[in-house]
Amino acid sequence: MTFTLDATDGKARAGTLQTTHSTIQTPIFMPVGTVGSVKGLDMHDMMDILDTQIILANTYHTYLRPGDEIIKTMGGLHGFTQYDRSFLTDSGGFQAFSLSSNTKHFEHGIEFKSHIDGSKHLFTPEKVIDIQTNLNSDIMMILDDLVALPATKERIATSIDRTTQWAKESINYFRSQQEKGICKDQNIFAIIQGGTDFEFRTKSATELCSLGFDGYAIGGLSVGEPNQAMYDTVEHTTPMMPDDKPKYLMGVGTPEDLVENIARGIDMFDCVMPTRNARNGTIFTSFGRITIKAARFKTDPEPLDPSCQCYTCQRYSRAYLNHLFRAKELSFGRLASIHNLHYYLQLVKEAREAIITGTFENFRKDFYHKRGL
Repeated sequence: MTFTLDATDGKARAGTLQTTHSTIQTPIFMPVGTVGSVKGLDMHDMMDILDTQIILANTYHTYLRPGDEIIKTMGGLHGFTQYDRSFLTDSGGFQAFSLSSNTKHFEHGIEFKSHIDGSKHLFTPEKVIDIQTNLNSDIMMILDDLVALPATKERIATSIDRTTQWAKESINYFRSQQEKGICKDQNIFAIIQGGTDFEFRTKSATELCSLGFDGYAIGGLSVGEPNQAMYDTVEHTTPMMPDDKPKYLMGVGTPEDLVENIARGIDMFDCVMPTRNARNGTIFTSFGRITIKAARFKTDPEPLDPSCQCYTCQRYSRAYLNHLFRAKELSFGRLASIHNLHYYLQLVKEAREAIITGTFENFRKDFYHKRGL
């Protein structure tokens, strides 16, 4: 993997990330394909319609079903899914948070009780790397200890200590595997923790960034804290992350979150919001959100967003999509998801262009002006 910084405008960055499978221009939004599939879409949609260069899959979920060994025999995620571009795989640390009633934390790892059949499984730093090696993702994330906010200082301190220890075990094991010729085309990112406490974030970033990972993520945000606290934490943390490596903010977020965190130096994002909201009838547009089930759209001949060039907006009216949603047609989820993902991908593309031309602040102001803000 190589990462080249192409331009900066203030703290905002435009870069080029090259993996074995694709060239990714940053800032970038990664659609979430938790089980190796972006809900409601197939890989024709992802490659030929949306032209995505990277998507996110999840280690925990693909390990449980269909199983990483099965995926390995099918040529890894690329062969199994027929998506020949880049995959980033999350480690399962977030599932320990979101499925907390089914997990137990230990100094050596996290024990899961499967949400599918109740069977027990232990994720250690080495186990997580072995699973992701089988998945053959281009970028693998290390096992981390994520906590919900607010949390006590004691719990956050434990989170940092565990994450650092697991990071050391992860990088040592990963590099030893590469020396054996295993996972040689894969890359490994660490995850900075620390809640919204600047002292803890500084400690976590300092410890992890000294270990020589291929990239770094900020985790443990968008988990209950106010938006401004998230923005302030990102602004504090990004300067401590190496400028010659990708900076990834995990699980974020709204279009506003993307713009604000690009302004603070973030290169990579992922979130289920565009596809989940699409299936529930919430549409992202250049002028804000709309709820397509609203009665006013029943006879509206306009596309979802008149300024949008996506597959859906070039073909279908708000009236038709209103009808599909109300009739509970499965095609609605696909068409709405295509639009929302196109909107997110276009937003980061326009941000990149603005960074390169030195007009990012104008882009940012125009983004809010279109929303009447």
